[in-house]
Amino acid sequence: MKTVFVFLTTGFEDIEALATVDVLRRAGIDVKTVSLENSKQVTSSHSVTVIADLLFNEIDFESAEMLVLPGGTVRFNEHEGMKKALLNFANKGEKVAAICASPMVLGGLGLLDGKSATCYPGFEKYLTGATLKASEAVVVDGNIITGRGPGLTIDFALKLVEIIVGKEKSVEIAKQLLLA
Repeated sequence: MKTVFVFLTTGFEDIEALATVDVLRRAGIDVKTVSLENSKQVTSSHSVTVIADLLFNEIDFESAEMLVLPGGTVRFNEHEGMKKALLNFANKGEKVAAICASPMVLGGLGLLDGKSATCYPGFEKYLTGATLKASEAVVVDGNIITGRGPGLTIDFALKLVEIIVGKEKSVEIAKQLLLA
């Protein structure tokens, strides 16, 4: 099984990053958190400091199954190396997921052209080229997955589980979480 990389930068949304990692790991998916900072220590938008598994320059993109951007900050849009990697990865047809404010990164890279997407209210103007599905919790269009925001993170994460290992596993995890 390949690895899902979840990017972290100062100000990331706690729920969107950590709940996604939790749900994916419950499903047996290999997940690594990746710091976009100069240190593996990264502080969230609510002052929770976590230690990422890897620094950005340690990623082996050949082993990647999916790249995931939580929201919480526009700082994700400032990391040129990550943006280049996302663009290359997505243009090869590989899966890229972003939730909350982070679909703006995908919009800015042209990855939403002709695709349906959702995001946190107020960030719609950054989804360049997308057909907005503002009321949907999660939107899947080809290899691009977008989520609306923190309260819908479990829906987002369960959809990622479904995409990676199947609907049956997603339903099993939902039951474990008392959602089904």
